[in-house]
Amino acid sequence: MPHPDISLPRLIAHRGLSAHAPENTLAAVRAAHAAGCTWVELDVQLLGDGTPVIWHDAGVRRCSDASGRLADLDLPTARRLDVGAWFGDAFRGERIATLAEMLKLIDECGMGLNLELKVNRGRSAAALVEEAVPAALDALPPERLIVSSFNDDALACARELAPASRLALGVLFEGVGRGWRSRCTELEAFSVHADWRRLSRRGATAVKDDGYALLCYTPNDPAAFAHLWQWGVDAAISDDPSRFISHLP
Repeated sequence: MPHPDISLPRLIAHRGLSAHAPENTLAAVRAAHAAGCTWVELDVQLLGDGTPVIWHDAGVRRCSDASGRLADLDLPTARRLDVGAWFGDAFRGERIATLAEMLKLIDECGMGLNLELKVNRGRSAAALVEEAVPAALDALPPERLIVSSFNDDALACARELAPASRLALGVLFEGVGRGWRSRCTELEAFSVHADWRRLSRRGATAVKDDGYALLCYTPNDPAAFAHLWQWGVDAAISDDPSRFISHLP
């Protein structure tokens, strides 16, 4: 089954330009665009009322001025959170972004999106997919979208919604170990996303020999990462892609 004609850049901004702006916010994506990044990686999950929002953690303590579980919030309550002040005064008043708002911004900027389906403990993979994936497919052309996850149920639900020719799926791993090939084959995956610190040359070679795109998260030391380019890695998902410019092969 053919996949979308995706031309991956070498560098993808992790949660937006998260070294210079609060992660997973509209501000972080604007900063990534201003810095010349053409793709961003972002996390999506559901509020308690079913609204898909751009957020990583199960709770809000780390990246807002409040505490508690994201699953306990509805949209009006979530909108009252300040999700920028924790990062710096320049971002005070930044609000949590809905998926719809983020997709609109990314499309306006002409950027590509790696959207990670974040299924935290006790949450429904199917409900997240039903809210997030059709919206992403409607907003962005297939060549500018990868939907990824660690969660096999989420990826399987996503594949049921769209064939490989229309939707590129990325399978997230820590290390590329036993069983990776069967997961990717069953899901008709486009890409493998691996923790760069746990990727071996043997694993990288196997992934590339099987024809998958290979993305690595989340390197921030270009010198330490440099040898992985020689293993065939296609893209690095980094908090600060600009650091890698002078170290690209």
